[in-house]
Amino acid sequence: MGAQLRVYKRRIQAVTATKKITKAMEMIAASRIVKAQRKVAASQPYATELTRAVTAVATGSDANHPLTTEVEAPTRAAVLLITSDRGLAGGYSSNAIKAAERLRERLASEGKEVDTYIVGRKGVAYYGFREREVVESWTGFTDNPAYSDAKRIAAPLIEAIQSETAEGGVDELHIVFTEFVSMMTQNAVDARMLPLSLDEVAGESTRKGEILPLFEFEPSAEDVLDALLPRYVESRIYNALLQAAASEHAARRRAMKSATDNAGDLIKSLSRLANAARQAEITQEISEIVGGASALADATAGSDK
Repeated sequence: MGAQLRVYKRRIQAVTATKKITKAMEMIAASRIVKAQRKVAASQPYATELTRAVTAVATGSDANHPLTTEVEAPTRAAVLLITSDRGLAGGYSSNAIKAAERLRERLASEGKEVDTYIVGRKGVAYYGFREREVVESWTGFTDNPAYSDAKRIAAPLIEAIQSETAEGGVDELHIVFTEFVSMMTQNAVDARMLPLSLDEVAGESTRKGEILPLFEFEPSAEDVLDALLPRYVESRIYNALLQAAASEHAARRRAMKSATDNAGDLIKSLSRLANAARQAEITQEISEIVGGASALADATAGSDK
């Protein structure tokens, strides 16, 4: 019985240590969510105004540019998937991967070949294990992305959309990331970055009561769009990286809170079992003492006769 009690005590110690770790990770994730939310809010005005400027240029000219011009029969699309570098975040990365798989199936059903670009070790590991081709990948910054990271990611995508060759060139750019809605809600979404849907942007501005400004372009609308293209793609990717980082921290906080609560419940259960084992051990010891005393008394009484 003593051996069983020692087993329970060792398990309680191990679970208690794990609980301390998960509680610390929960607190760290909670503190990082606030910083990530601030970065998302700070990046939004620039992205909004840049989109309005691009829309104004496109609607105010007849420029034929990959930023705004739909290809009549698109045959190739690039998909950028944003996952996490680390685990212990519940279904965060798996939900984004599932969204990318659904997008891939939809594009394939439309007769388009898909080039995959991945951010985060989880996505790289998923595609690597299944031996699927990945054009390019980036890792090491998903929980705290910088604008320089967005620029590195955007460079090959911009090159692909601007390429006029059939091999390596794409007609569309899509992005899959996890949108941060609230501390409890994060949704894996896919969005088309290029070509920019002018009708959608104009409709959104109309609903908000905004009027798109009119500009004169020097030296030409094409040159302005060439200058805005990399900045637009970079800003969209940066905003997606920030939202994904906030979502990752929120998912990790929720997962670690659940793990901490489960560890507490397990400790209570093991403590009850340990108490029962200790009580059984004490009862057995008392029984042995009483039995020994009774046997000694009987032996003493027999010798007196």
